[in-house]
Amino acid sequence: MSQMLDIQRLTKRFGPLTAVDDVSFSVEKGEVLGFLGPNGAGKTTAMRMITGFLPPSAGTAVVCGFDVTTSPIEVKQRIGYVPEGAPLYEDMTPEGLLGFMAEIRGLSGNDRDDAVARAADQINLGEVFQQPIGTLSKGFKRRVAVAQAILHDPDVLVLDEPTDGLDPNQKHEVRQLIREMSENKVIVISTHLLEEVGAVCSRAIIISRGKIVADGTPEELEARSTFYNAVSIRVANHKAEEMHAQLTQISSVASVNVVDSSAPIAHLMVLPHDGKPILTEISAFVRQSDFPVEEIRAEQGHLDEVFRSMTISS
Repeated sequence: MSQMLDIQRLTKRFGPLTAVDDVSFSVEKGEVLGFLGPNGAGKTTAMRMITGFLPPSAGTAVVCGFDVTTSPIEVKQRIGYVPEGAPLYEDMTPEGLLGFMAEIRGLSGNDRDDAVARAADQINLGEVFQQPIGTLSKGFKRRVAVAQAILHDPDVLVLDEPTDGLDPNQKHEVRQLIREMSENKVIVISTHLLEEVGAVCSRAIIISRGKIVADGTPEELEARSTFYNAVSIRVANHKAEEMHAQLTQISSVASVNVVDSSAPIAHLMVLPHDGKPILTEISAFVRQSDFPVEEIRAEQGHLDEVFRSMTISS
């Protein structure tokens, strides 16, 4: 089964508040889906419905062919979940917690021991395996939370804010682990951190006020940016105004923004019409001119700008 997660018109209401509003999407094996949105957008509520923690008010969530409402046990057997904040029993050791979780998953004897050892090895918990969880760093606590989620080798892994609050080294470790696990699973990452998309996601959905407002690959979302295929130029400040005037006369240029003119080197941003590539033409213009240009490069699009436009205007 390539389509391992199928969400159709999923809705959650809390009295007069609609937290998740008619959300539909599907995810296939091998995809790492970033579920993005500002705080309060409905990300965590959607994750809780998909994992069976909250019942939907309407719509369906089907995991590996099983409906979360009518077949909750079958869904939970096939899903691993790291909830927001990764709550753990802090008086237990990682060894004790993983053994306890393995038993809850129905594992016993050698199967239990093998599952615990495999998860601990995969997450690199050896140095803290018998240390109380309450004494561990945030990074190690997050590793323990991920370890309990993968004990039973689930087909679908749902991670709610998996790197929030971690330092750069800890984030790198968690993201590397996600990449290693992604080939044969569906991984859904709920986050408000845009850097997560470029780091690990093959696809991203942006949700705002409970509704999906964008769905595509990181490259497709970046292509919606005003700055997609724009050309960034750094030129000596005393020539910036003259260069600005000449650039605006080029037919393929929609506008030229002055990003910074306070330093000795001014920064100009040349925007194209409809996101069309203009680097070749602008480079030719620079070569033929006598402007003292320090740097010229094409922009790939700014995901943060797309995110703001989608979540503020929606």
